[in-house]
Amino acid sequence: MNAWLKAGLIGTAILVVLSLLGLIPFLACITGPLTFVAYIGIGVLAASYLPPRRDSGKAAGQGALAALLASFLGGIVSTIITVVQAAMGSAAQAFGQIPPEMMQQFRDLGVDPRTFASGAGAVGIAAITGVICCGIGIFIAAALGAIGAAIYASVKPT
Repeated sequence: MNAWLKAGLIGTAILVVLSLLGLIPFLACITGPLTFVAYIGIGVLAASYLPPRRDSGKAAGQGALAALLASFLGGIVSTIITVVQAAMGSAAQAFGQIPPEMMQQFRDLGVDPRTFASGAGAVGIAAITGVICCGIGIFIAAALGAIGAAIYASVKPT
């Protein structure tokens, strides 16, 4: 098995655990920064799987591929979690808290207030933002994975 593939699959497991921990309100503020640290760690892990006399350029490529794979798979899982959470009604409950006067203003504008209460709009928004965040996260992950792997290969070539 390739070094980047092995490190990427291990990194995916780590990112899935971080996504699940993010469901706990107290830990949600910690899991965001830990995700960026995990991308660097995934790159280091990929570089450590390379045979001794590591080249920084090759290690950076392996680290970028590993972090990219982990970010893509972890992003898919995170998007699914977000969509399921929105579908379970947390967003519909929030829209249900809109005051009646505001709902009347929506009616006057021609917007059906039941759209907010249904939660279908919230699920769509959650899916779109999940895809956008996953796309952006892939580039960030590849860069951080490459940086982590290159530094590790430079510091510990043998």
